[in-house]
Amino acid sequence: MAFTLRKKEIVIDILVRLPVKSLVRFLCTCKSWSDLIGSSSFVSTHLHRNVTKHAHVYLLCLHHPNVEYLDDRDDPYVKQEFQWSIFPNEIFEECSKLTHPFGSTEDYMIYGSSNGLVCVSDEILNFDSPILIWNPSVKKFRTSPMSININIKFSYVALQFGFHPGVNDYKAVRMMRTNKNALAVEVYSLGTNSWKMIEAIPPWLKCTWQHLKGTFFNGVAYHVIQKGPIFSIMSFDSGSEEFEEFIAPDAISTPWGLCIDVYREQICLLFDCYPCEEEGMEKIDLWVLQENWWKQLRPFIYPEDYCYGIIGINVDNELLMGRRDLAKGVADLYLCNYESKKVIETGIKLGLMSYGEIEFLFSITYIESLVLLN
Repeated sequence: MAFTLRKKEIVIDILVRLPVKSLVRFLCTCKSWSDLIGSSSFVSTHLHRNVTKHAHVYLLCLHHPNVEYLDDRDDPYVKQEFQWSIFPNEIFEECSKLTHPFGSTEDYMIYGSSNGLVCVSDEILNFDSPILIWNPSVKKFRTSPMSININIKFSYVALQFGFHPGVNDYKAVRMMRTNKNALAVEVYSLGTNSWKMIEAIPPWLKCTWQHLKGTFFNGVAYHVIQKGPIFSIMSFDSGSEEFEEFIAPDAISTPWGLCIDVYREQICLLFDCYPCEEEGMEKIDLWVLQENWWKQLRPFIYPEDYCYGIIGINVDNELLMGRRDLAKGVADLYLCNYESKKVIETGIKLGLMSYGEIEFLFSITYIESLVLLN
């Protein structure tokens, strides 16, 4: 018996190190392996190893697969050839092209990635936009029910997604505003496959404000908002359903060049606006949120002719930077180590998305998992 148990432990120790693609193939090997790999304990063990050891980590990017074909970006009849793809975090060679789970050819957007799951919806969100929680590695997804506010017209919809460790559940947070600035907040639970309306909206949100950017960390949705000349960060805990507001540092005076992400397990503001004191150099200012106040870190300094734009921060705490080529409508993706200043050119050509005068680049961390396998 002891030998049999030890043999099983060895098998698990081997299997837990493998990529999801191999494990999915092994489901067909025999019933015992299928039961093992599909068990909740193995799924959790495999995910825990990937997260803690940063194993099977990828970049999920909206990129331009054919940059040699020069589109006329000012021609509304020319459709940009953008593609969501997964790239290994070290060699940056495309390993998987993502197609919409429904097989739709319409443009779609990814609104968050957590533990192998991504949140997918329309590129332009509406109150009735379908929302899917999808694991592209195992090709399984869950479709959320329709909004409980289906009969209300909203002028603005924001969507964020992630895992809440406190309640052990995956959450999507949808914030919607009417033309009269009324705010509605809904929370989706993957565990119950249902939406819940948040009734208690704090008074400081019942005013005119503009949503800018956001991120999701440890079950909390963070949004950069602007109320007149004041910038602040609104947080909403999808477990406790509580709101908080953190006034941004005084140096932040414009939404241009502003980004919010997570650096070393702390909410981080990155601001690419002010000139650098060193001649021929540019800088990105950084602040992290510690005990409800902002601590400024030393700036990230780089040569001004690199023309970087900040995109975000990956799981290895490297800055994701884009070097725009406006003529082609793309940006070269670079990984910049904040501590060592080492810069890695990935060769990935990100697609430059434009909404009016605002331009976006999309590159986020994706960690493989077996979540939603069964």
